[in-house]
Amino acid sequence: MAQPINIPAAEQEALFRRMILIRKAEERLARDFKTGELPGSVHLYIGQEAVAVGLCAHLDDSDWITSTHRGHGHYLAKGGDPFSMFAEVRGRSSGICGGMGGSMHVADMSKGIIGANGIVGGGIGLAVGAALAAQLDGRRAVAVAFFGDGASAQGVVSEALNIAALWKLPLILLCENNGYSEFSPTETVIAGNISDRGAAYGVPSVAIDGNDIVAVWQASQEAVDRARRGQGPTLIEARTYRFHGHVEGEEGFLKTKYRTDEEVTERRQSDPLLSFATDLVQRGVLSEEQIASITDDIGAMIECVANRAMDEPWPEVASLDRLEVH
Repeated sequence: MAQPINIPAAEQEALFRRMILIRKAEERLARDFKTGELPGSVHLYIGQEAVAVGLCAHLDDSDWITSTHRGHGHYLAKGGDPFSMFAEVRGRSSGICGGMGGSMHVADMSKGIIGANGIVGGGIGLAVGAALAAQLDGRRAVAVAFFGDGASAQGVVSEALNIAALWKLPLILLCENNGYSEFSPTETVIAGNISDRGAAYGVPSVAIDGNDIVAVWQASQEAVDRARRGQGPTLIEARTYRFHGHVEGEEGFLKTKYRTDEEVTERRQSDPLLSFATDLVQRGVLSEEQIASITDDIGAMIECVANRAMDEPWPEVASLDRLEVH
């Protein structure tokens, strides 16, 4: 029997639903890429769902997040609209950025989603600015920067830790260490433990199992509460794994594999969705039948909105003169 936890049953179900939403959306995008229905490549979040969902569960629309090239999961975890995301990835005018941003630039300011970008570590400085703005406004809002293990070597991480510690900014730096910096094993390009880097600045730091939604939820609750109390930043290293490649279609240009099929198969045994589903059943929160029903219902919804997005119009040329983020 799974151990009791301090997360209400209704919240546990909500976490599962949001994780399934991300998984089903990403699986649909993977299929669409393979069939040539997307205007460009996509970097998928499959396998890392517990990280974004576990942290964003403690945020609301007044809080800010910045994302990465692998940003669909962050967008949906923060409450972004699936239809608007599919339309954006397809480059359609009804997309959240009018079809002008595409896969790597999903954003929704009304939801506190400042945006994703393809610059390694590019969102970290933006999150620092958002945290400072929240502090100056006197609100209890929090800013979160999601970034990967590769971005942890960028100088802006040290700059962010330094200024956030000095000014006690309501900032959370969440590194999603999925074991690979693009096509290179993390240990070949990143020295030391990422979670140790906050110590030099007196910033509370923790390394957690990013595939354990409960561990992410609990660490995030502590970090968010600390930020809202005006006690400054936190660095979280969530150790996770992506089941798909760095980018869809990479097999077409890589001469050799950078990880084995056996490794991926082994790591799939710790799929955060399957593990959480098993725990929910063991704790009596949901039955296996309810798990299957939720999965099917959300899957059907994703198919519906994805298909609908395909029929949306392309942006008009004149729209280039009036670009805006909704």
